[in-house]
Amino acid sequence: MGRRGFTEAALIAEWPSVVGSMLGTATLPLRIAFQRGERAGGTLHIRVASGAMATQLQHQEPLIVQRINGYFGYGAIARLAISQGPVVRRPVRRPPAAPELTPQQELELSQRLSGIDDPDLKAVLSALGRHLAGRR
Repeated sequence: MGRRGFTEAALIAEWPSVVGSMLGTATLPLRIAFQRGERAGGTLHIRVASGAMATQLQHQEPLIVQRINGYFGYGAIARLAISQGPVVRRPVRRPPAAPELTPQQELELSQRLSGIDDPDLKAVLSALGRHLAGRR
């Protein structure tokens, strides 16, 4: 990957979270081309699955460049170069289902959360408690 200009290889792994799930599944970053001796203001070469997605990517280029530069923490990318071709579909990772708790664990969890008034906080802490109790 280093030979092809992809020293920031983590971008490939994090691509769907950087550009969003819709663009992340229909596009693939190929390489970053910098001017000789530079590590900023490069061109990111992206492959898209269809012409419609290429048009959408073109319209969203400023936002995508901003997201990528935010990911790197500096102005690594100045523009996108779009080419059309086959894109390998990535499997969608789904979070594991919440584990089933015993009635005793349910009672213990509800007792621990009984003093919390905020319903949003209570729901998040309940999900966390279910996850931790299921790991035991």
